[in-house]
Amino acid sequence: MEDVRDLLQNLSRKYETLQKNSCRLVEENLTLTHSHILYEISKHSQPSMQQIAYNVGVDITTFSRQVQSLIKIGLVEKRVNPNDKRISFLLLTEKGVRTLSHLNSILSTRLNQNIEGLSEFERNTIMQALKILTNALNSQK
Repeated sequence: MEDVRDLLQNLSRKYETLQKNSCRLVEENLTLTHSHILYEISKHSQPSMQQIAYNVGVDITTFSRQVQSLIKIGLVEKRVNPNDKRISFLLLTEKGVRTLSHLNSILSTRLNQNIEGLSEFERNTIMQALKILTNALNSQK
């Protein structure tokens, strides 16, 4: 049996390179971390800064700097929770939604180009395997 870590490491590097190259093609010339933050914000309804920092896997100080740069270029808005001033919510601006949509489109196109030679069965098998692996990894927190 092949080394699972080696396969995952290789897959991770390839996907990260694909993401970095795609980030360079959007108007804002995003970093990989920026794209992760935008993606995570889009998946939640008014997430807190702490929640997104945790999901992205960066400490809150580094995360705050990244969010400030996204606010500066008009992609993210930060709102203070009226019930608890210590908590701030993050939202994508209209420009942020458009930018993330553009990035997602680029990534989808590139991923589809990479797997277009596979049969439908192989593509479905990959999707099933990724879902199973993700669920297994999520259960081992």
